[in-house]
Amino acid sequence: MSTDPSAPRDFPIRRGCPFAAPEEYGALRAEDPVARVTLPTGKEAWVVSRYDDVRELLADPRVSADIRRPGFPALGEGEQEAGARFRPFIRTDAPEHTKYRRMLLPVFTVRRVRAMRPAVQARVDEILDAMLAAGGPADLVAAYANAVSTSVICELLGIPRQNLEYFRDVTRISGSRHSTAEEVSGALGGLFGLLAEVVDRRREDPRDDLISRLVTDHLVTGDVTTDQLLSTLGITINAGRETTTSMIALSTLLLLERPELAAELRADPSLMPAAVDELLRVLSVADSIPLRVAAEDIELSGRTVPADDGVIGLLAGANHDPERFDDPGRVDFHRTDNHHVAFGYGVHQCVGQHLARLELEVALGTLIRRVPTLRLAGDRDEVAFKDDSATFGLEELMVTW
Repeated sequence: MSTDPSAPRDFPIRRGCPFAAPEEYGALRAEDPVARVTLPTGKEAWVVSRYDDVRELLADPRVSADIRRPGFPALGEGEQEAGARFRPFIRTDAPEHTKYRRMLLPVFTVRRVRAMRPAVQARVDEILDAMLAAGGPADLVAAYANAVSTSVICELLGIPRQNLEYFRDVTRISGSRHSTAEEVSGALGGLFGLLAEVVDRRREDPRDDLISRLVTDHLVTGDVTTDQLLSTLGITINAGRETTTSMIALSTLLLLERPELAAELRADPSLMPAAVDELLRVLSVADSIPLRVAAEDIELSGRTVPADDGVIGLLAGANHDPERFDDPGRVDFHRTDNHHVAFGYGVHQCVGQHLARLELEVALGTLIRRVPTLRLAGDRDEVAFKDDSATFGLEELMVTW
């Protein structure tokens, strides 16, 4: 790590308000937009907080996402070791990353996702019916947000959804900064075992689901190995359901605290797509997901990040940059030119972003339409936020109606 006269800050930086980037990001953008930090692992890295710099970083071919690089800025003790073993495609570079991304892209096109809306709506209604029938108070994270996101991704892949909390537990362990490499490997190994059974069944009896398509088109043909397919399926489940769960729950809390925004959406449901994009920008739950290593010296805002140093693009920092977004802390469902980076940017931009938008539109729209009396079941200070995960969100949100 290169020397610098300023002492590195500790990172991650906690949010003061759940609906905004940490206040310190503003000072970073103004005074130290490419700043040295110390990670929970003890490693040092750089964080980039300006919108233009984050986009430039994530589009730069001299920047690597390969988790095996020594300078990779993992935020958890077991993250890099487990990632090097299981090789999630989002932590790889071209041509490997390109290969797996092309496998998944045909399933997540705008047209295919649009065709899924009736099925997603039916599933959301079913989940909400069950929550309402059970009576309040209820934990909206478990009973609704996680149930929606996990059910949708499981049905897309063709995985039985008998135990939705199992997938949440896997993510809790594999995404926690406090998990050891052994704990992460154990959680992912169990998930891969479940997936392997489904893959074996689909090899013998293909159906109309994503796993069958990948088995038929890529596994049977020898394009990928079983381990490679399992890794791709595992990260699709983990990344897809965790971020959407967090967005559904955190967006609901924001709408409960800002009832005029929920009323606006009830009065004009056509605002929902724009509202979802604005909530994605404001909440930026995947703030520090873009973990990278400089493969060569790169310059951002007049500062050089040396080759082999880790560097993190702060999505919440970019999405709250006043140079790009007018009054960025304001939630404005009529905001125009909302080119946020909540799904990342460049070749690693989230492959499932269209499905995520659909889930959020349906889950939030259905909730505020069908349960207009929804409210917190306890005091605001009883809401449990996650503070040790790569994705910001809620552990629990008790509501009633």
